[in-house]
Amino acid sequence: MEKRRFPRLNREAGVVGLGAWQLGADWGQVSESEALAVLTAAVEDGVTFLDTADVYGDGRSEQLIGRFLRERPDAGLTVATKMGRRVPQTPEAYVLENFRAWTDRSRANLGVDVLDLVQLHCPPTPVFSTDAVYDALDTLVAEERIAAYGVSVETCEEALAAIARPGVASVQIILNALRHKPVERVLPAALAAGVGIIARVPLASGLLSGRYDEHTTFGSDDHRNYNRHGESFDVGETFSGVDYETGLAAVRRLRPAVPQGATMAQFALRWILDQPGVTVVIPGARNAEQARANVAAAALAPLPAEATATVDTVYTELVRPQVHDRW
Repeated sequence: MEKRRFPRLNREAGVVGLGAWQLGADWGQVSESEALAVLTAAVEDGVTFLDTADVYGDGRSEQLIGRFLRERPDAGLTVATKMGRRVPQTPEAYVLENFRAWTDRSRANLGVDVLDLVQLHCPPTPVFSTDAVYDALDTLVAEERIAAYGVSVETCEEALAAIARPGVASVQIILNALRHKPVERVLPAALAAGVGIIARVPLASGLLSGRYDEHTTFGSDDHRNYNRHGESFDVGETFSGVDYETGLAAVRRLRPAVPQGATMAQFALRWILDQPGVTVVIPGARNAEQARANVAAAALAPLPAEATATVDTVYTELVRPQVHDRW
């Protein structure tokens, strides 16, 4: 698999990683054996970058990855986790004392002495402009609790604020065929600064897999059911903030642009990888088959110009009015 470098992390990663939210919670039930099968399939097919968070299943995702790491100590993986969403979302919570406690818990869950990469998990916007926050993160590096830090953001303005900080190694942001705004300013700024870009929600919560229609139902424990209007967290995390019916219409218009031999999901992942400045894309998977299919997107050739033009047209005509100015 092609590898791309995180300059400030001093590591490189396979361009298709694995997002491990599904292995924790909020996507329906995934058993322990299924979760370990997902990790095994992804890594055997070339994944070297795993993304998790302390809040996914209240630590379950981290613990499962920790078990996998113990079973494969020489796998050469980079594990990124996130912190900050297990407490009320106030800027006052983002202090060194809490950072130490949160990272110590993640170190225990993952079974490691030093966390490879810790990201602030979509904190309140004022956190991104608070000097003391970055001083505290620098202290964690100095104390060798973490090797590096980054941020996960909701908005492009938050991303740009973080990129301007010299210690930030990565920015995780929603980027997909239904969310184009980061291409305008965030990706060029990150590329110029040497900040890695982790593209999350790449399939718009599965919409861009092409498997759903008006008759699809989601379980009560699936955020695609209970967070469609932002009831539990930012609505942009569910279907990328796109109205479900609009998303289905967009997918139907995109389908003719999918190259022969590729799936709709692989097409969507390849579109992201074609954007200059993207370091790694982190699709999730609920079973080994999905994990292997996602990895195969890395082997696709860059999309032809006419396919890219179709993505641009569909976004402009159907999706942009709903999402572009919100994030």
